[in-house]
Amino acid sequence: MQKIQVWDGFIRFFHWSMVALVATLYYSAENSLMEVHFVAGFTLLALLATRIIWGIIGSDTAKLSALLHSPKSTIAAIKGQQQAKPGHNAAGSYMVIAFLILLISQAVTGLMTTDDIMYDGPLVAMVSSDLSSLAGSLHHKIFDLILIAIALHIAAIVIYKLKGKALVPPMITGKTAESYEQSVKMKSGWLGFAIFAVLATAILYVWGAESISTLIG
Repeated sequence: MQKIQVWDGFIRFFHWSMVALVATLYYSAENSLMEVHFVAGFTLLALLATRIIWGIIGSDTAKLSALLHSPKSTIAAIKGQQQAKPGHNAAGSYMVIAFLILLISQAVTGLMTTDDIMYDGPLVAMVSSDLSSLAGSLHHKIFDLILIAIALHIAAIVIYKLKGKALVPPMITGKTAESYEQSVKMKSGWLGFAIFAVLATAILYVWGAESISTLIG
């Protein structure tokens, strides 16, 4: 059976980069490797910003509008009764939305967080001490929610695998053997990579230069 393209190169890069960056952020925070934590956090911020842009100009399955479904469709997807279509089903779409909200919140609160000793986020000087303290508290709590979301995501992958539908291979190859009634308009992932490169360079230059210099030196 001929396979069709459902995920462009940037979406696949985004997905696996998120896995690597979240793991790096967790490890660096637990082991007080704050320079690594800052660089990974700034890179995460650039990647999330690119994903939002790509959600507007990217492939059909990458569009943010493709993630919006009615409650009825979501319930049908959970029951396995939703008509198959390219990309995430309704339940999976809301999981993606949850991840984006949690990760963006985590990145933004990190920018305003300080340990009151050595390390300050780049926006700490621009906010009140009360807001910075709140951001720090939320930064830790949100990560706990991210870990729960990851556990739910992995559980869903296992459940679908037991039902005979493998979700991981298409996110690696970009292709699936499933057939759909509607066609998918794909955009070149290289445009997404270029946008990410520009944003990451700018953010790391403005906010991460000192951390990178410390790591290299």
